[in-house]
Amino acid sequence: MSVIDILITIISTPIVWIVVIYIIHVYNKLVKSRNIKTEAWSGVDVQLKKRHDLVPNLINIVKTYAAYESDLIEKVTLARSSAMEAKMINEKSSGEGLLGLQLGNLMVLVEDYPDLKANDNFLDLQENLADIEDTIQHARRYYNGSVRDLNNLIEKIPSNIVARLFRFKKAEFFEIQDTQERKVPKSY
Repeated sequence: MSVIDILITIISTPIVWIVVIYIIHVYNKLVKSRNIKTEAWSGVDVQLKKRHDLVPNLINIVKTYAAYESDLIEKVTLARSSAMEAKMINEKSSGEGLLGLQLGNLMVLVEDYPDLKANDNFLDLQENLADIEDTIQHARRYYNGSVRDLNNLIEKIPSNIVARLFRFKKAEFFEIQDTQERKVPKSY
């Protein structure tokens, strides 16, 4: 029997075809799951940018009414800068958590300034911020669900073999890392 005959026999074996089709199927599922995760992160990122864009307007209005609160305003500004500069998911999680905490502190501060609480521009910004925070929460949950699905495919047998073969890597969850940041702000 020649080498060509052996190759023809192997290629025509149904088991080989079943294995090849399975590998293709799992590979496509992994690619789809990775793309869903990437798209989900894009949704989170868009909402975070909206929040980042809203913060300077919020700070300017608060500065007008609460000129003596420069320490807190500086903390919010620094937290925003840190969140915007973060590149890795865990850095983003930490930076965004700190920004959320500082924004919560800023909203608590507003209670001491009745004129600020009555300002239409501030009320509009506060409502927009609350809407953005809700949307961020939903986008983060969707992203984390897509990460879970991708990581499950990468870890479960037998798809983990295909994942390892094609070097698929587990993704990081976007979660709040500091327990202090997990507390719900008192006012939004």
